[in-house]
Amino acid sequence: MNQPWSKRHKEEFGQCKFSLSNSYAEPLSMTELLDKVRASGDAYGLMEKYRDHHLGYVPNGGSLDLRRDIARVVYDDGLSGDEHVLVFPGGQIAIQTAAFAFASGCHSIAFAPGYQSTVQSPNWIIGNEGLTVIPRSPENDWQVDATKLRDAIRRNTKFLILNEPHNPGGIVMSVALQREIIDICRERDIVILCDEVYRLLEHDGDIRLPTMANSYEKGISVVAMSKPWGGCGINIGWIACRDRDMVRRMIDVQYFGCACVSRASEIQARMVLAVSETILRERMNIILDNKSKLINFIENEHGEWFEWRRPNAGAIAFVKFKGPWTSDVLGKHLARAGISIKPAYCFVDETTVAPTSEEVSKYFRIGYGEKEIASALEALGEFVRAHESSWREALPSTRETPVCSL
Repeated sequence: MNQPWSKRHKEEFGQCKFSLSNSYAEPLSMTELLDKVRASGDAYGLMEKYRDHHLGYVPNGGSLDLRRDIARVVYDDGLSGDEHVLVFPGGQIAIQTAAFAFASGCHSIAFAPGYQSTVQSPNWIIGNEGLTVIPRSPENDWQVDATKLRDAIRRNTKFLILNEPHNPGGIVMSVALQREIIDICRERDIVILCDEVYRLLEHDGDIRLPTMANSYEKGISVVAMSKPWGGCGINIGWIACRDRDMVRRMIDVQYFGCACVSRASEIQARMVLAVSETILRERMNIILDNKSKLINFIENEHGEWFEWRRPNAGAIAFVKFKGPWTSDVLGKHLARAGISIKPAYCFVDETTVAPTSEEVSKYFRIGYGEKEIASALEALGEFVRAHESSWREALPSTRETPVCSL
C-alpha cells in the first residue's frame, strides 16, 4: 500500500495557526443544530429521539429512517431509501466498499490530481488488473478529457472513478460531458463510481449535475455529511445505486468492514437533513463571501504570484504559485510562518502519473469554506510581501506579464 499523501501534510502543517487547508463548509455546533431543528418545528421528533435513543447496533447499511431521509432530500424520484441507499461511517469507507465490490478482476480508470482515497482505491483491491490514472489539465480547466478516457479503456475495463465537483480544482463538469462519459461506459458495461461529496455546493445552482445514481443504471454516488453540511464529526456517508444486484454486492462487502454506524450519528444526520436547506444556504453565503475575498487576493492584489481557474463549486480551489518554488517548498516556508495550505503532493503520486507536466508541482489547494479566512489571507499577504523581492531576483527577467485565467 502506498503511503498516505495527507499523512505528510499533517506532520508538516499540524501546528499552524492559520488554516487554508480545510475543504469543508463551516461546521455547526450541536447547540446550533438543535436550535435549527427546534425552530423548524422538529416534525420528526428528532430531539427526543436523540435524547433517548437505544445504544444497540443499528441494521447493516443503516436504519431505514435515515436511508429514506437521504433519498428524499438528496436524490430524484426513482431512488428508494429502502432499496438503493447504504449508510457508512464516512465517505472513504463507502468508496473502498464499492472498490472491493467492483474493482477486483478488472482494469480500472481514475483521474488526477485527486483525493488519494478516491483515485487509488482500486490499487488496494486483491485481484485488481491494473489502474490507469488519466491527467486532468489546468489548460482544460481541470476537466475530464473524454477522448483520453476512450483511449484508456481496455477490453477488461469495468470500473471508472470520477470526482464531481472536482477536488482539488473546485470545478464541476457540464451535463453534456457527464452524458458523454455515461454513454462511453454504457457501451462497454463499465461501472461508474462518482465521489459527489462537494455536490450541493455549486456557486450557481443552475450548473448542478444530476447524481450519478439517478443518471446511470450502473452508477454509484458517494456522499458524506462532511463537506456541504459541515458535519464532519457526525461521520456519516452513504452510497446510492439504482441496481439492486450491485447494492447486494456492496452489502456483502460491508459485512467484512464497518457494517453499521452509531444510532447517535444517524439521528444527528437526520437532524441535518431535516434543516438541510437552511444549513446549505448559510454555508453558501460564507463560501461566496470568501470566494470574493480570494478573487481580490489572487486576481488583484497578488496576481504577480498566483493564478487559478476560478472555481465554480465546493469550498476549494487549486492555485498556481508563479514564484521560484514548487508548492512543496512554498508549503514548508508557509508552515514555518504558521500558515497551512495543501501542496500538490497531497493530490498526485508523481511516480505513477504526471498530470500535465512538472508544472503541477507549482499548484496548491486552498480551502475557503470557514468563517475565519480573512485573518489567514492577511497572514498570507504579509508572507508574500516579505518574500516577493527575493522571488523576483530568483526568477528570469523575461517573465511574462501576469494574466489571470477565469
